[in-house]
Amino acid sequence: MNHKQEIVNTLQRMSGKYSIYEIFSDWIKCCALAISNQSDLFRDNEIWESREQEYLATIRKYPPEEAKEFTRMLAELAFALEDEITDVLGEVYMEADMGSKSTGQFFTPYHLSKMTAGVTIQADVSPAKPLILNEPSTGGGVMIIAAAEILRKRGLNHQRCMEVVAQDLDWKGVYMTYLQLSLLGIKAIVVQGNTLSEPFTDLRSYPKERVLLTPAQKGMLI
Repeated sequence: MNHKQEIVNTLQRMSGKYSIYEIFSDWIKCCALAISNQSDLFRDNEIWESREQEYLATIRKYPPEEAKEFTRMLAELAFALEDEITDVLGEVYMEADMGSKSTGQFFTPYHLSKMTAGVTIQADVSPAKPLILNEPSTGGGVMIIAAAEILRKRGLNHQRCMEVVAQDLDWKGVYMTYLQLSLLGIKAIVVQGNTLSEPFTDLRSYPKERVLLTPAQKGMLI
């Protein structure tokens, strides 16, 4: 089964009242917020409650039968990443014709990112000396995902050999990155903000509502 195509088909089938672009944006937001809150050990803080309310406000736009499609598409995404490490969401975005001048957003083809990653990752990466990535304009996380594939092809466990900080100004890029890195089990801090004017330095000094930690970063796997 082509899991990526199943996601594209579902988005197209759901479109009508809302555009494919809006449905896709709502889907990745709901999935990212759900994973973040489900992997939080402490649920009595303001950030957890704020994300829970944002999730509910978004999912309630859709009738129950359509909301179930969000869960099914998440399963398809997980299966796709299990079959092959690649930028599934970036490819879905482009194949569903969401990349255009009107949205102003395009995603780097995966093969180009993989080529770049292949020549920049040092040869001595190991669990004791992990690959440290700071991606200032992460998009959908394509460079990080490409690096994970390179490490796996070298016979390394990318879940034990990578530590990532990924930042993007656009929340959609943040959610796409967070979702894919979470499903791939990569330790990552994913941040919304302008890298030039608001570079991420540490968790203590950055606004908590604009930071998402993958389950692996919290010491958990999903």
